[in-house]
Amino acid sequence: MNAPSTLDLAHLSAMDLTHAAHLLKGVRDATLSGQRPRVLPRPVIGDSWGRMILGGVDPDHDHRSRLLTEEELEERRRASPLLEILPVLRDGLVSVADAAQHIMVVSDADGRVLWREGSAAVLRKADSLGFEPGADWGENVVGTNGIGTPLVVRRPVQVFSAEHFVQTHHPWTCTGAPVTDPRDGRLLGVVDVSGPLQTIHPATLALVDSVAKLGEARLRDRHVTALDRLRAVAAPVLARLDGRALAVDVHGWTAAVTGMPPADRLALPKSFGAGRSWLPSLGSCLVEPLPGGWLLRLENPGDVPRPVTATRLVLDVSSPRRWTLSVLGGAHDWTHELSPRHAELLYLLCTYRTGRTASGLAEDMFGDPARTVTVRAELSRVRRYLGGLLAHRPYRFHEEVDVDVIMPKSPADLLPHSMAPAVRAARRLTEP
Repeated sequence: MNAPSTLDLAHLSAMDLTHAAHLLKGVRDATLSGQRPRVLPRPVIGDSWGRMILGGVDPDHDHRSRLLTEEELEERRRASPLLEILPVLRDGLVSVADAAQHIMVVSDADGRVLWREGSAAVLRKADSLGFEPGADWGENVVGTNGIGTPLVVRRPVQVFSAEHFVQTHHPWTCTGAPVTDPRDGRLLGVVDVSGPLQTIHPATLALVDSVAKLGEARLRDRHVTALDRLRAVAAPVLARLDGRALAVDVHGWTAAVTGMPPADRLALPKSFGAGRSWLPSLGSCLVEPLPGGWLLRLENPGDVPRPVTATRLVLDVSSPRRWTLSVLGGAHDWTHELSPRHAELLYLLCTYRTGRTASGLAEDMFGDPARTVTVRAELSRVRRYLGGLLAHRPYRFHEEVDVDVIMPKSPADLLPHSMAPAVRAARRLTEP
């Protein structure tokens, strides 16, 4: 018996739209009834449907959380870094959206709609769907959609008609791309273009992603400018100091250094502030405020920082969007928030306690054992904050360190952004 084929966006866009919507409805209905459809949904959609089924989202009725008040909405708008790049998003998308009978929607990292603009007729239709400023469009609230799903998987997603999990959204096509902060990799929100299903076009995905990346580039330019300002302030201060010292911004990026090799960035603890502090990569430091950052003077300047010692590591991947590594039992306990890639790598290393070669990790991550350069580069960055706790040849945690992993309640929620074959295999343990 032949295995069912998998849909892709190009084929959907080339079909008669009525036929495509009918086909997708059949795929969705079969999936919801526990049957194996004759055509499989796209992987990003199928994974999302699996999360919705396990999470108990109602596929037939649109349930929503309360709207933000005007005061709450304005407060979120003012606090959002996306406010800085709103002109870039508007320039790239609003005129196109208006002409194509779409609207542009910008949400924060919680899935709350902050801004929307575009076709007046489509805005009115969006109002009737509750797609309005202050609404919560997180995937766990309204199902598979062009805002909530990109927030989970951290990559651009187009959702067409019955690919939406909730039936009331089937007349729509939505395309969203996440926007991340280039300073620390933090997810800031999503920019989305939505409209009637007749307006689907495969190029929309590339357009929205490109505009999101333009916004990130603008944030990166502002970051470089801010580092230059900090460097101008810090350079004369460092020139008067003996020993080892450096100036970093509030995100840990290095602006200037003296008496030691430069590092691009330090991992700063959340409670970082003026006074005496201890950092895994540097040891004990005296910290003083600078405009836009911190001055760090390393204590005992003649000593080389000793490797981090600990008796226990705790990797917490229980959340779908935030992951941490805690180092416990040494002279100083600390917790480090992980990037998506480092969360994947450390989870895999926890899985293979006896060790894994670079080629093995490359196969686990990319399905390609030849991609060892990328793996080694990322693990080199991990070693900056794990120090001697991470051995190599093969890569592994030292045997004397206890390693615990806090998993999500359902393996289906394990690192949902990850496309690594080994992680996807672990998630499939609970496929409906």
